[in-house]
Amino acid sequence: MRLSLVMPCYNEAENVRAMHDAVETAFADCGFAYEMVFVDDGSRDATWAALKALRAHSAQNVRLVRFSRNFGKESAIYAGLSHAKGELVTLIDADLQQPPALALEMVRHLEAHPEDDCVAAFQEQRREGAATVFLKRGFYALMNRVTEIEFVQGASDFRTMRRSMVDAVLSLCEHNRFSKGIFSWVGFQTHYVPYTARERHAGSTKWGTWKLFKYAFDGIVSFTTMPLRLAAFAGAGAALASLVYGVVVVIQKLAFDIAVPGYATLVVLLLLLGGAQLFFMGILGEYLAKTYVESKRRPIYLAREICEPKAARCEEEAQ
Repeated sequence: MRLSLVMPCYNEAENVRAMHDAVETAFADCGFAYEMVFVDDGSRDATWAALKALRAHSAQNVRLVRFSRNFGKESAIYAGLSHAKGELVTLIDADLQQPPALALEMVRHLEAHPEDDCVAAFQEQRREGAATVFLKRGFYALMNRVTEIEFVQGASDFRTMRRSMVDAVLSLCEHNRFSKGIFSWVGFQTHYVPYTARERHAGSTKWGTWKLFKYAFDGIVSFTTMPLRLAAFAGAGAALASLVYGVVVVIQKLAFDIAVPGYATLVVLLLLLGGAQLFFMGILGEYLAKTYVESKRRPIYLAREICEPKAARCEEEAQ
């Protein structure tokens, strides 16, 4: 098998048929064997029924994985990579925002450039609000400052990788996954190509503002300890400021007989320091919580059904 196209799905019943047909059209004259790996991430609509019908009538190899519940896109990506059989593996969304024709161009690039291990797409222009674009750019800038790996502005999960890079990504089996960071952390030579995201074929995006914020915060916690260092620096700064202020108060009282500020100053300082302590305790709690989850060594996902291409039966599996 030359290529596997991995497509995570969550409530994409109206999109999977159109996505399948778009892939067949784009790869009609590709000249090599390929498969489509659909991962149903615990959808609550008719996605699984649509995928089963698709598999029954498709002329191409269609592999299906159905989660026992919603585990999140990161788990779906891991599952898709685990079940992909191709020498090359493409990650692509099932909502047609990412063109399958570009995936074929990625394959052709890797065939022509053996020195590259991956071709990744990034958005030069985003069709989003100014505030969202500003926050996303700020996130990438922050990550590049506080981590030792490079995050390319606008880079997405839409990419084609050689089997060696796929195996490297799968070897990182942490439960709290942040694929954008993992792709950069494993290294390998990556070529970046621009693309413009299309409108969704049907349905609405699953990534609201709060979910994006949480995803960004998880990425920061997963790939840098800078927030913990920041807490240490802030504590040292507060201690130094308290020492200086204490010396000033003593001098004012003894040398100039100036009354020491009283109740209001005390309350403000207590509220300020107490709030800062609670804030940094919350950051510490996030790291401890992730360590606690990792220590349980639970599986990244549980598959309720796995349907091999043109197989007569589905099997249960826990991965």
